[in-house]
Amino acid sequence: MRRTEARDRLLRLIEIRNPGEALPSERSLSESLGVSRPTLRAALDDLARDGLVVREHGRGTFTSSRKIHQELAPTAEGDFQVPPAEGTPWQSKLISFEVEPAGARLGQRLEISPGDQLVSVVRLRLVDGAPMCIERIRIPAAYVPGITGRDFEIGSMYGLLRSRYQVVAKDAVQTTEPTVTDAQEAALLGVPLHSPALLFERTTRNADRAVIEYTRSIYRGDRYRITTRLTFPDTP
Repeated sequence: MRRTEARDRLLRLIEIRNPGEALPSERSLSESLGVSRPTLRAALDDLARDGLVVREHGRGTFTSSRKIHQELAPTAEGDFQVPPAEGTPWQSKLISFEVEPAGARLGQRLEISPGDQLVSVVRLRLVDGAPMCIERIRIPAAYVPGITGRDFEIGSMYGLLRSRYQVVAKDAVQTTEPTVTDAQEAALLGVPLHSPALLFERTTRNADRAVIEYTRSIYRGDRYRITTRLTFPDTP
């Protein structure tokens, strides 16, 4: 049996199993699928690279945990609204909280002076108790006097900015690109070093066009999925 055929049979086997469920042993799979062990291992390696199975040394092979799905839908004006991701509400765990001068690079990014104070926060975002992403948030300190690290662990950040500080997000520009985790990110997310990930960069402005937030987020590539709905204009 060829590797591609073995992969297709394994895919059908995965489809009828629950997320995170263990697959039979390699010996059992080899016998039931009628495929050699080397070919089976090669097919499993392909599925692991695609994020469809997880291979754990000494434990076996498991179907991937369910992906957290988020849909980006355009408004009538062509902009994108971001609804909450599906599933259990997200939780936040504070990793670090500092107030420090912006410096040249971040000052330019947030359109403030290098000496202006900046609130810098790193927090881990969790779904179903599992780490999903690392957020590195920067907010000009002038907008949020008295804010604490605890504030970033409870409720909505944008809700807090609006209700306590009357800082209202009007719109944002967000980019997404593939990346891999470094050692610190891998440790926080509980994934192997250099695991596939998604890098989000977001710059948020208020109605006066001032930058109120700049965030870089690293999302697990094996657990997070984005769907974008496209609407095509009528053609003659």
